[in-house]
Amino acid sequence: MPQTDPAAAYARMLVLLSRSRFRSRFHLGLRERQYICDKGWDTIRRHAADFVAQRLAPAVIPNDGRQTPMRGHPVFIAQHATACCCRGCLAKWHKIPAGTALTPEQQDYVVGMLLYWLRHEMGCQPVPKPPRTSR
Repeated sequence: MPQTDPAAAYARMLVLLSRSRFRSRFHLGLRERQYICDKGWDTIRRHAADFVAQRLAPAVIPNDGRQTPMRGHPVFIAQHATACCCRGCLAKWHKIPAGTALTPEQQDYVVGMLLYWLRHEMGCQPVPKPPRTSR
């Protein structure tokens, strides 16, 4: 989990996630975009924080790997797009180990990642550029 500049860490993570065929297929539809416009960012942030606290933060989640629906709320889509959908994905992609309750700082990181992706999808966030590869 990054400890320095969160925006830079989120941008780097988006570049990594963009290389995953599964993660990169998630995008907001018109309904989800309208929902964000209607509710506003403060409400979306609260929803994200609630979902993370209830569905990801506990040390033991009985239905881990199946607790996040694939649709129905913009945050659910963001969770799958950013690999913040279950503790297994958090461990694999974000190096946040499973088996212990998420700390408040870890919850803040996950919520920040979700909001960064949502703002990126809505055109509010600059598009991260992939690193140059030498040939």
